[in-house]
Amino acid sequence: MRDVGARRKPGRPATLGRPRANGAPGTRERILHAARHSFAELGYEAATNKTLADGAGLTTGALYHYFGSKLDLYAAVYDEVQTIVYARFDATVAEAESFVAGVDAVLEVAHELNLADPSLARFLGAVRVDVRRTPELRRAIARPATRRERFIHNLVEIGVRTGEISPDDRSRTEAMVLALLIGLVDAVSDSPITHRRAVDAMKALFGGQLVRAPGERRQARL
Repeated sequence: MRDVGARRKPGRPATLGRPRANGAPGTRERILHAARHSFAELGYEAATNKTLADGAGLTTGALYHYFGSKLDLYAAVYDEVQTIVYARFDATVAEAESFVAGVDAVLEVAHELNLADPSLARFLGAVRVDVRRTPELRRAIARPATRRERFIHNLVEIGVRTGEISPDDRSRTEAMVLALLIGLVDAVSDSPITHRRAVDAMKALFGGQLVRAPGERRQARL
C-alpha cells in the first residue's frame, strides 16, 4: 500500500505477498479492524504502512491489494465505524415514541458499544484530531459524516412532533445532542465506570431528575 494519493498502475506485476483475488474471506474485515486500532492509537500520520500491515498479519504488498492508499484505508475504517454506530442508533430512534425515550435508548446503546469495542470511540476521538492536521482526511470523510447529522435531526424531530421541543429550538437542541455524543466519546469513553455515570446522569438530566429549579429544591427540603 502506498502513501496518500498513490495508485497501482495498469500492468504492474503482482507485489510479493499479494493474495489471489479469491483469497480467504474476512481478510478485508481483518484489515479494517486492525487499522481502526492502529489509527485510534497512533493517529493517521504516525500509522505507517508497515504498522497497518503488521497489525492485520499481512505484507504491505498484500495490504495494497485491498486498499489503494492509506487515505483509502482510513476512509474505509471511518465509513465502517459510522455504519456500526449509526445503524444501531437509527434502529433505536425508529422505535422511540418520544424524544426523551429516544435519548435514553441511544445513550444505552452508546454504552453497550463502548463496552463491546472501545476502539470505536477511540478511533472517532482520533478522527477529530486527524482532520485538523490533514485536510485530505476532511474531504475524504465528509459524506459519511452526514449520517450523524441525519440521525441527530431525526431524533430532534421526534421531540418536535411530540411537543417536547419547540420548532424554534431545533438547531440548538441538535447542537446540544451533538455535544453530548462527542463528550461521551472524547471525555469518558476510556473508563467504563465514568462512562456509565455520565450516561446515567444524562438520562436523569433529560428526565428532569438531575437538575431542578432553585425553588423546587427548597420545597423538596421542607
